[in-house]
Amino acid sequence: MKKWLMVAIFLLLSACSSTGDATSGTGESQEKNEQNQEEKQGKAKETSEAEKKKEKDEEKREKKEETAGDKYVLQEDWSFAPAAEGESKVALLTIDDAPDEHALEMAKKLKEKEAPAIFFVNGHFLDTEEEKNTLKKIHDLGFPIGNHTETHASLQDLTEEEQYEQIVGVSDQIEEIIGKRPDFFRAPFGQNTEYSEQLVKEEGMLLMNWTYGYDWNEEYTDASSLADIMVNTPLLRDGANLLMHDREWTNKALNDIISGLREKGYTLLDPAQIKLP
Repeated sequence: MKKWLMVAIFLLLSACSSTGDATSGTGESQEKNEQNQEEKQGKAKETSEAEKKKEKDEEKREKKEETAGDKYVLQEDWSFAPAAEGESKVALLTIDDAPDEHALEMAKKLKEKEAPAIFFVNGHFLDTEEEKNTLKKIHDLGFPIGNHTETHASLQDLTEEEQYEQIVGVSDQIEEIIGKRPDFFRAPFGQNTEYSEQLVKEEGMLLMNWTYGYDWNEEYTDASSLADIMVNTPLLRDGANLLMHDREWTNKALNDIISGLREKGYTLLDPAQIKLP
């Protein structure tokens, strides 16, 4: 009798143990399922947020494309006019001899004021990694990069082979740094040759000079006098193409120039709206 009782107790304990193991296994399985569910929900949330960001970026791109295009055409006097019906009271800001000492700070000021501009660069300011990074930062802020030759030499004093190196060499450098070849070209001193004009056309760049600029004249090498003349010159007119440089006094005058032009009712022309060759 005792023997049978011991056997019964043993069987009962074994059954309880099996039930416990089964319950334990069920608990672990449930915990894993809950963990997997949480992971799936987290991934779904990340995907949803990524899709929302993608949609928002797409909306921004489409909106930018709506305002871009061949809306303004370069005139023979180097000013810009609407290609069809459009706002005529515009002015284009351009910065030459970048990126020397102040170009990045100027780009940040322009960005803060939502003021578009073109930065024309010289190859001799792209010799170091730091200078290349500066150019990339300017481009990443949203500013188009133009070609202003390698050494800022007068093209009229150079052979055709030298002109080629001065122009195409810089376009190659720019493309290597920002991943895009320049759409705009401006010759040093505004001095072109028949060869440079043809080469620029073949390279798909818009040949550009300017309507006025003052910051290389000694009397305008302080911020207040420069800001005053840039805004109040009689040369300011609809479609004006303003030339400025990477200079200390121009950097200091930049905010006042932007504000002054806007106070006079000028819209700063977005280079993306300029008709290219």
